[in-house]
Amino acid sequence: MNLISLQIKTSNDFEKNLENLKNLIMSCKDNSIILAPELAIIGFAYDRMDEAAAFSEKIIEELKKLSENKAIALTTIIKENNKFYNRLFIFYKNKILHTQDKIKLFPLGEEDKYFTASKENSIKIIDINGLKIATLICFELRFPTLWEQIKGADVILNPAMWGIKRKDHYETISKSLALINQAFVIASNSANSNMGKGSAIISPFGELLRNDSKTILEAKFSKEEIEKVRRYINIGLS
Repeated sequence: MNLISLQIKTSNDFEKNLENLKNLIMSCKDNSIILAPELAIIGFAYDRMDEAAAFSEKIIEELKKLSENKAIALTTIIKENNKFYNRLFIFYKNKILHTQDKIKLFPLGEEDKYFTASKENSIKIIDINGLKIATLICFELRFPTLWEQIKGADVILNPAMWGIKRKDHYETISKSLALINQAFVIASNSANSNMGKGSAIISPFGELLRNDSKTILEAKFSKEEIEKVRRYINIGLS
């Protein structure tokens, strides 16, 4: 499969953001795993949470339609029982294949004031066309205990809205995630002016495809590369 990271800006116009994302997805090849930045369509709309949650219903239906031959992953705002969640959706074959609420909320961004953290640990490895896929959402990247839960994944997704002041942290940790887990990492960060960009596709050997000036980053998945690194540097993941 093709591994695709989208590095896009998020404006205050939900409709415009959705149309932009749809056009980018349609331009990507079939048989791809496509990752968008965290809350790519609605952003951290703290002053419009109900509006954002209502618009998420449209996002879900529109992206399901585009997922017949592509796996699409992104997070959006969901409201349940008068609580808001930052929820990951993975769409494939016109269905919702997996959902996962953000567990570790970023206090410096006041996420803990507006969102409810997942009550149950929904981080797990799922299967897409024989590939083992796992996701850590933005700030969750910093927690080694969560890395333990995704050991053995072939591809790790990290949708992010990571600030420019900590750009080096994002790039260093996402590369370390690939090396420690001996897996491909798709890192997709926002391209907004106050965000760090640094989106990348990283191989199990730590080889980087990263370009802050590009909107679409694409690389080929290689099962052989995973098997090779796990065979020659055996840490018990083979």
